Amino acid sequence: MNRAPMAGNSTSAAEQEFTITRAFDAPRELVWKAVTEPERLMRWWGPKGFTMQVARLDLRPGGVFHYGMRSPGGNVMWGRFVYQEIVAPERLVFVTTFSDEQGSATRNPYSAIWPLEVFNTWSLSEQDGKTTLTLRGRPFNASAAEE
Repeated sequence: MNRAPMAGNSTSAAEQEFTITRAFDAPRELVWKAVTEPERLMRWWGPKGFTMQVARLDLRPGGVFHYGMRSPGGNVMWGRFVYQEIVAPERLVFVTTFSDEQGSATRNPYSAIWPLEVFNTWSLSEQDGKTTLTLRGRPFNASAAEE
């Protein structure tokens, strides 16, 4: 459960939320497959030049997507989603965190005050054969410093 803001903290959940919207010239079913099927995810997930490896993708509430990304220099960074809600092909809700190779939550290697967990909602809508993917994220179970 997400921690309530501390007394005196006027930051609302909406103010903590970040949103990214991207339009794709593809039908929603295809975009859904691109974000939920390991062989498709491996082709695009992560920064340019990185290679993706899927350790596990269990697409169900309570299931885990555990992945690694190898940088061009050979460093590997791990991450994990724990799915909360899945409404194919329109919505994914999950909690994400950096992880180790075994899938245990770890801190962001670049920022000690990055939230350990981030609550995410991905929504897909289609109009005229084009899909809009809206990603919303906010700190989850975060300390005041992480918020």
